[in-house]
Parts: sequence; C-alpha cells; structure tokens
Amino acid sequence: MKACLDFRGERRARVLASPQLQNGRFSNPSGVTPELQSNALPLLGEYFFGGAERTPRASLPLLRPHDQWAKAPDTRLRLTWLGHSTVLLELDGYRILTDPVFAQRASPVSFAGPKRFHPVPAQLEELPPIDVILLSHDHYDHLCRRTMVEIARMGVPVVTALGVGARLEAFGVQPELITELDWNEHVDVRGLRFYATPSQHFSGRAATDRNRTLWASWVIQSEHHKVFFSGDTGLTPAFADIGRQHGPFDLVMLEIGAFHPSWGGIHLGPENALTAFKMLGGRMLLPVHWGTFNLALHAWNEPPETLLELAGKADARLLTPRLGAVVELAHAEGPDTWWREVGAGR
Repeated sequence: MKACLDFRGERRARVLASPQLQNGRFSNPSGVTPELQSNALPLLGEYFFGGAERTPRASLPLLRPHDQWAKAPDTRLRLTWLGHSTVLLELDGYRILTDPVFAQRASPVSFAGPKRFHPVPAQLEELPPIDVILLSHDHYDHLCRRTMVEIARMGVPVVTALGVGARLEAFGVQPELITELDWNEHVDVRGLRFYATPSQHFSGRAATDRNRTLWASWVIQSEHHKVFFSGDTGLTPAFADIGRQHGPFDLVMLEIGAFHPSWGGIHLGPENALTAFKMLGGRMLLPVHWGTFNLALHAWNEPPETLLELAGKADARLLTPRLGAVVELAHAEGPDTWWREVGAGR
C-alpha cells in the first residue's frame, strides 16, 4: 500500500474485518466495477467530436452568502450549495460541511486537471464555525488535499468511510478528530448522529491504490431532522433498505452529474437519481455533483435540465438554488414541503 495509506493497529484490524473487503480490496456487493462497460474507442470519438458544451460559455451567476449566514435561521433546516458536492448544512443549530473542495482544481496537482467553472461563493476561512466535516470517499473531487490541510488547522471533527482516515492523517488531521465507519455503523458527534450506509462506487487516488478505502452514502440525524447524502454512487437496491430503516428524509442530496452509460453502474445520472429518491422516501431532492468541474462527456448543464424535465413528469419536489444561495426548508405534518432562498422571496 502507498505510504499515505498507513493501515496499522486498530485501523488495519477494522479494515481487515470489514465484510466489504474482498481479496484485500473493497468491493460492491453487486460486483459492479468502474471499468468501462463498453468499448473505449467510441468514447474517444465522443470526447473529441461529440460537440457537447462541457464548460459554460460565460460566468455562472452566484451569490455571496455571508450576510445571510450572520442571521439565525427561521427554520431548523438551512443549507447553502457551494458547488459540486460541497454543501453547508445547518440542522437544529449544528453545521455540517459535506465533501469540502475549495481548490481551483479537482486534481493531485495545481497546474492541470479539471478546473472550476466558477469561484467558490465563500472561501473556507469565511464560513461560519463548522461542527463536523463529512467525507463520503477519497476521490479528488470529494477529498481535496489543500482544503483538508486548512481544515486540519481548525480542529474540526471529521466523519468518513473506513480507511480514509489514513489519508486525513497524512494531511495533518489529528487522529482523535477522525471517525471512520463501515457500512451500517453509526457515531454521535456534537449532538448529531451519522450513519454510514451502502453506496455503489469505488475509491482511490492513484493507479496503485484502487479500492483500498471504502466509499459510503450517509444519513445525518439531528433532534428534529434527517437528511441523506449520496456521495458518489450508482443505483443500488440498498437505497430501498436505507429508506425503510432511516426514512423518510426531509432532504435527499443525490449526485446527478459526471454520468455516462459506460459507467452507469457507479454514477446515478438524472433518471436513476429520481428512482433513488423514490426508493429512499425523500420530501425534497437537492441535485449535487454538477456545475463545477468538467468530469464527463455530457454538456455541463445537461444533468439538471434532464432532471427538471423528468421530475415534472414524476411529480418530484426539486430544490434548485443558485450557487451560494442560503436556503430555508420547512414542512408541515404530511407531505407538504416548501423551500425559499433567504432574502430572495419564496
């Protein structure tokens, strides 16, 4: 294993004991792997000649959320989408930051790799105090070294999947601040409960460390609210089990971008996101993992446009805020749910 994956002592024992580990590497119960499910030659043609507008032609509109963050929420559930899979959640007075990526590129180097379409609506040092960092898995567009080095100085607890803590320690996060969970385990941190739940994906940051760490979806529970965060995943029957065990959810955050039929088993895409939303039993769907980095062959705005079209036919409730918008959610007893961008009208 690479030096940054220092599996010793208790961490090594827990990794080796995981039911998800097969022949020294983590795997999906379905057997789905990230290898292409079709010949690579047509994909090369699509990459060079497909004609998709994979980056925006102009700057994307975004809001600066600082003034709204300075005000107390009107409801117990508030959120700010900061781009890709980075969301600032405010649940019953606690703040959780999911998959924080604040660097210019989702890459191991600063001079190459997928670059942001837009600035971050707020820099890391401009955020209000964070109670917990939640990391779904170790891919570069979810686990950013530069960001985690800065977070390590803040002394914020981090909840993540089994094995990922070795990477965090290499980035300077103190071991006592890291909690690693296997699927179906949970932990209580600062008044919040986190459940690691199954997802269908893969892990690794180099050719030599594929699937050495686990990936997970997540249930976050506070006193009055429960939300679901998919991380990266393909459609899996486990979502029905998660819905039965933990649902219904006030908010479901599902990835919709970086999708292609050739790797449809490890990313949802819009259609499967709606299927997963129904399986999970959510009141409101926030699409994430789109609109920030060029990670696929489709047009940069194709996932949300397709989702909007399909959601209208399926009568699914979508939350579609602008980048950096501070959003309040509330629901009455029963299925009725509303949301609004704070300061922007309902």
